[in-house]
Amino acid sequence: MDSATPSSAAVDAPRDTAPDPRRWWGLAAIALAQLMVVLDMTIVNIALPSAQADLGISDGNRQWVVTAYTLAFGGLLLLGGRVGDLIGRRRAMIIGLLGFAGASALGGIAASGGMLLAARGLQGVFAALLAPAALSLVSTTFTEPHERARAFGIYGAIAGGGSAIGLITGGLLTEYMSWRWTLLVNAPIAIVAVIGARVFLHDRRRDSESRLDVVGAVLASAGLLSIVYGLSEATQHGWTSGLVLSLLAGGLVLIALFVVAEGRVAHPLLPMRVLRDRNRAGALLSVGLVTVGMFGMFLFLTYYLQVTLGYSPVRTGLAFLPLTAGMMTGAVGIASRLLPRVPARMIMVPGLLVAATGLVLLTRIQVDSSYATHVLPSLLLLGLGMGSTFMPAMSTATFGVAPRDAGVASAMVNTSQQVGGSIGIALLNTVATSATASYLTTHGTSQLAMATGVVHGFSVAIWWAVGFLLAAAVIAGVLITARPAATRTDVEVAEERVPVLV
Repeated sequence: MDSATPSSAAVDAPRDTAPDPRRWWGLAAIALAQLMVVLDMTIVNIALPSAQADLGISDGNRQWVVTAYTLAFGGLLLLGGRVGDLIGRRRAMIIGLLGFAGASALGGIAASGGMLLAARGLQGVFAALLAPAALSLVSTTFTEPHERARAFGIYGAIAGGGSAIGLITGGLLTEYMSWRWTLLVNAPIAIVAVIGARVFLHDRRRDSESRLDVVGAVLASAGLLSIVYGLSEATQHGWTSGLVLSLLAGGLVLIALFVVAEGRVAHPLLPMRVLRDRNRAGALLSVGLVTVGMFGMFLFLTYYLQVTLGYSPVRTGLAFLPLTAGMMTGAVGIASRLLPRVPARMIMVPGLLVAATGLVLLTRIQVDSSYATHVLPSLLLLGLGMGSTFMPAMSTATFGVAPRDAGVASAMVNTSQQVGGSIGIALLNTVATSATASYLTTHGTSQLAMATGVVHGFSVAIWWAVGFLLAAAVIAGVLITARPAATRTDVEVAEERVPVLV
């Protein structure tokens, strides 16, 4: 817990603005914004083959349609979060929405592969401004424990289930309209969200600090870009290639320099006080590890359903509906009801164990497995577990942070997700490919052997994902010690909101 002796002004600060009676409508606008950001992590995946054929994108460059977005998004999140703290979270959210819509429209009318890649990169830039602003607005708008739990339940369900919704939407739009609509659909969503943000949302009083840590911004952005880029290239070049090792090592060095620099500047991009809280650190680590397993599962299961079982894009998207339903139930029906009265770790640890059980069941898949008996039970358990995990993790990671640091704390949550997702795709895809190659070496290369080998590779990689979820459960159980929000006194909450002087 951040500790300091609270002055009367500090204690009263959280109450300087009465709760807005329209705040739930504001949450709807935030939810729309977050859904749009999360959708674009997966909605283009199913549309990629059609876009590649239409624009003549080579096999070597097609990955950049996805990577250009995640690179810009993951690399610029910390900077986007701090900019939101300085200019105002609502203003940052609106600018991010308008920019994201414009970039999406540019991609939807792209006449070449280069134009599409540029548009995806711009989407990532504006998403890095939008996502932390949206999450921090939830944190600063809903402070009463029961309301906060409900709000984060809705937000967590969208953050966790949005990827599955993206697969469904991408399949429907690609099969019945055009791949271009997987991008153009963002424009009307953004317009509605902008109107909602202007009418129903407002910022709490901001700190007078108005300087931006330029050195920290350069080091953090360059370090994260290098790491995310290195992880994305590992799938194609292998973990031992000079390019990958150089990028990862360079990124780690830059991040280390960033940490050193942040302790020496007057207005740091990431105040170390944000990370000193063991509960926040545990929540961030848990989110990162969980996302490793989640992104890997989406990748393998999408390929399994389409390539091995022969599902169409629409049928593949619909197959993920039970996962989304499970996440909604876990986040809104379970976690949001328990969090005000139960410690976060008592929700997260069981949730992670349930999700890990779902993944264990998924390792049983074979070439001719039935969806109803092998895939469906796994998705239901995984959804319930993830929904019960994401909601308390996000609430814990942003609770008690000083108002002036709300944006950067929220950016850390999104950064954990992005870096975890990049590791999941790169690491688990490499594991699966290696396992498949080893299987084919001993079983031959007949058509049946190749299909079986691919599924074997998926199973091996999913076991790795199980390990990441179990590690997240251990971290959540050990590091997250906060008591239920409803049992804390006003003084304790006020103390948590006062930043440490460093």
